[in-house]
Amino acid sequence: MSEVPQFTVRVDQNPYLPAGGREMHAIVTVEAHSSGGAGPKTGRAPAAEIIIIDTSGSMSYRGKMAAAKRAARAAVNVLRDGVRFAVVAGANQPRMVYPQAERLVEASETSRRGAVNAVGRLEAAGGTAIGSWLRLAERLFTGNDDDAVKHAILLTDGKNQHETADELDAALRACSGRFLCDARGVGTDWDVAELRKISSALLGGFLDVPDPADLEADFLAMTRAAMGKEVAGVALRVWTPRQARLRFVKQMVPAVEDLTDRRVESGTQTGDYPLGAWGDEAREYHLCVEVEPGDIGRQMRAAWVKLLAGDTVLASGNVLAEWTDDEAMSTRINGRVAHHTGQSELADAIRQGLEARREGDEDTATARLGRAVVLAREVGNEQISDLLDKVVDVVDPARGTVRLKREVAKADEMSLDTRSVRTVRTRQDDVGGGG
Repeated sequence: MSEVPQFTVRVDQNPYLPAGGREMHAIVTVEAHSSGGAGPKTGRAPAAEIIIIDTSGSMSYRGKMAAAKRAARAAVNVLRDGVRFAVVAGANQPRMVYPQAERLVEASETSRRGAVNAVGRLEAAGGTAIGSWLRLAERLFTGNDDDAVKHAILLTDGKNQHETADELDAALRACSGRFLCDARGVGTDWDVAELRKISSALLGGFLDVPDPADLEADFLAMTRAAMGKEVAGVALRVWTPRQARLRFVKQMVPAVEDLTDRRVESGTQTGDYPLGAWGDEAREYHLCVEVEPGDIGRQMRAAWVKLLAGDTVLASGNVLAEWTDDEAMSTRINGRVAHHTGQSELADAIRQGLEARREGDEDTATARLGRAVVLAREVGNEQISDLLDKVVDVVDPARGTVRLKREVAKADEMSLDTRSVRTVRTRQDDVGGGG
């Protein structure tokens, strides 16, 4: 394995439980700092990159195809030398744009120029069958270095209309764990839930790009981030005591993602949760462990977390529990736990509110989106507050009294839905409660 970043794990919690208390919450912050510092990244992991561009007929409208070509060319031009890559066009069936044969090629001045020229000849025609596009990407990645960071960019402007939901689900099962995929929806005719499912299954992010003119900057950012990854296949291993139950594991930063069902049993009382590839970055996770109550004064390890790359332990930390009859100690809420509990509830409130609005249930929509207004202020998520203002008229922000707007631009509703899971980090000085 190539040289990896320096990882640290910090656990924030209130370890004190009242008599009979069972539920322990903790925020696990994982930070990775580049091993190469500001100098050349000689220890960087090998990488493979596939750019998948929707070329269905609808891409010919409103400048989407021209913008997608500019974005793809920009992404190709920032691939570092030696990275193996391909460009794929997606329609009813995927086809190779560059190279023409079904394989990856090494990035060089010559191959980048060839790919840019090939992208320039793309034309929009046909339908949308995203599962088949992903299956081609999986075939292209197969056989490459297992330590490589394998990353795909998927751009679409429409719904997956030319294959069944079962076919897409089967493709996602086949691709899961094989590569990472960031998805983008351009325009307003794609399905938020569909892209969320794709990016979630493939450990990537997804965003809306209402204005095609913004695609180029977005593709540049995604590709540069992928080029900055230094280690693939990182996992969070969690040990819990006998008779304890790990109720959930959620990623909270940079976005809310429930990892609970992704557990892979890895030994006696341990399970692994895949975290994908890492570069110079920080992420935060919320763990909830249910333990057997202990006597007053008893201390125990409620969970032991380790960060792994293959068999290498990168960092570790402990979640503790101690029973006390001091009510002031046992009722203190850790600031980071409170912050992320609020962010998780915020994402749920927005999803439920928008779903109720689409179904015509105005009472539920008003109540849930009003609650979202309160939570967005509490956690300091200004972007979500601004997006909520485009969907509801806020009468009393402190109480969450709102009125649904009668006319809402589809792009604004989709932005709120898409970005509801994107969270803000806590600042050390802004929250109380230590570890």
